[in-house]
Amino acid sequence: MSIHAPSPAPVTPQAERLRITEIFLSLQGESRSVGWPTVFVRLTGCPLRCGYCDTEYAFTGGEWMSLEAVLAQVASHGVHHVTVTGGEPLAQRACLELLTRLCDAGYEVSLETSGALDVAAVDPRVVKVMDLKTPASGEAGRNRYENLGYLSLKDQVKFVICDRADYEWARQTVATHDLTARCEVLFSPSYGQLAPRDLADWIVADRLPVRFQLQLHKILWGEEQGR
Repeated sequence: MSIHAPSPAPVTPQAERLRITEIFLSLQGESRSVGWPTVFVRLTGCPLRCGYCDTEYAFTGGEWMSLEAVLAQVASHGVHHVTVTGGEPLAQRACLELLTRLCDAGYEVSLETSGALDVAAVDPRVVKVMDLKTPASGEAGRNRYENLGYLSLKDQVKFVICDRADYEWARQTVATHDLTARCEVLFSPSYGQLAPRDLADWIVADRLPVRFQLQLHKILWGEEQGR
């Protein structure tokens, strides 16, 4: 009698995982949804090194979590708005699946991205809040202008302005790419580098059709992590 070895167990793909720096509940401090109670999912890692970065603690470390664990933690906070941020969240492949799963669960989902990585595959239900890096950031050469073609009127482009030269560059970039016809445009003063009133005065003087914004969370809580 021949003896047959048992068939090997089927190989199943490893569950999608993400390296997470933190998940926390706060108020949205920027963008069109400013002021809404929001769960922030901050992914670890970023290929950029902007001079004004305020989340350097997210460059390394973090904890590996399954998508199911992330979704469960988001649900535990009991709010409707979710922002996926970083670091640069799109640097992790599984971020795209997380965004889709959050939309499927009925959340109002936004993605904060540097604009240096391809956004073509981002679920169209997600509100993209995309930076264009100014010269003073040190990373203007990383801007991926092809991404502008994937923006809609519900999306937003953000410029963090460090000085007058940044402002002039941003103003010209808005005009060159006709950004106000594509999406909402946000101008923010770099925290601690440019007086907010100066930027506000420049926008008013030029009648520039952009939205001035301050970082609400920094007005309320300063540099406190997880806010």
